[in-house]
Amino acid sequence: MTRFSGETALGLAWATAFISSLVVLFVGEVLGQAPCMLCWFQRAFMFPLAVVLGLGFWWQDRRVGRYGIALALGGAAFAFWHMGLYVGLIPQQIQPCTASGPSCTDANQVILGIPIPLMALTAFTLIAILSALSLKEIQK
Repeated sequence: MTRFSGETALGLAWATAFISSLVVLFVGEVLGQAPCMLCWFQRAFMFPLAVVLGLGFWWQDRRVGRYGIALALGGAAFAFWHMGLYVGLIPQQIQPCTASGPSCTDANQVILGIPIPLMALTAFTLIAILSALSLKEIQK
């Protein structure tokens, strides 16, 4: 029987948030792709996740998973809305990215053939699940 500890789940949640933050910075700063308005909101949730989960992991505070869940669900809500815009489920009248700045739905929202909103939604969902798992011991 293999044990999947809360500490392992927390470490994986932090690693996901940290790598996601680095990827976002690489896309923006190295590739020069300006983020759309919804990307900025998603960044506002992802960057603190890397710090909060990292400190919780360092200090071995397993209760930090509660904050990971809250931040990840907030970011996932924006990523879900962004994905809805990207696939055309949300009418153009309520799209926030049409007023100013880069478009939320054009071709620059794809990296390696994967839409950025889908990557963000996946990362936030994974972080939320791992943060929840970090709150209790799981046995497989």
